[in-house]
Amino acid sequence: MKISIITVSYNSKLTIRDTILSVLSQTYPNIEYIIIDGASTDGTLAIIEEYRTKIARVISEPDKGIYDAMNKGIRLAKGDFVGILNSDDFLADQNTIKDLVSFLQENPSLDCSYADVIYVQRDHPEKIVRLYSSKNFSPRKVRIGIMIPHAGFYAKRELFERLGYYKLDYRVAADFELMARFLKSGAIFGRYPHVMVKMRNGGISSNGFFWRIHQNFEIVRACKENGIYTNIVFLMLKIPSKLLSYICR
Repeated sequence: MKISIITVSYNSKLTIRDTILSVLSQTYPNIEYIIIDGASTDGTLAIIEEYRTKIARVISEPDKGIYDAMNKGIRLAKGDFVGILNSDDFLADQNTIKDLVSFLQENPSLDCSYADVIYVQRDHPEKIVRLYSSKNFSPRKVRIGIMIPHAGFYAKRELFERLGYYKLDYRVAADFELMARFLKSGAIFGRYPHVMVKMRNGGISSNGFFWRIHQNFEIVRACKENGIYTNIVFLMLKIPSKLLSYICR
């Protein structure tokens, strides 16, 4: 089984080395690693170049945003399953992909897998901020804005080809919309019950009051586009679950 991992980057020189090394140090041999860079100017490309011979594809060119870059990578991918690892995140340990593949091989009916992720301090990644657990996820919770962690999400490549890619008219919730779309299509999801990724705090959807409000309106839109009834009031029901994730870390 081939696993494609796609990293999208833009001016990520402070963190991308950790991301790259976490992939290249994996004990599982059949990994296709693709980096899509948005024409960085800060030295990111020089770091990528140090590892160029071990990376399947590197593209650096202007894009229409993070979801456009993700789509470029997915369209290039040749793996059976595809996952996204952003340029400020890193895989949990050296056996992460090997263990994921074992899980997928033991559950051949799955179209998608999802796992837990850990948020860490941006400048001190050894310090945990919170655990984003997928243990209690169920499709009925999508209507209150609870979705599986995107960083721990791997899907069959053919799903993207059949059901579509990330929608570029979303600014912060295209990942939510895509996973809602896959769920509503009848794709079979299964939980891999381990931490897959450590994420640095500070992504666009978690950075600032405006973006949180905008994200919630996009989630309402994503649900409506996929036949899931919700509204802004319903989304407030996810707050206790999120607070609990800070306590149980």
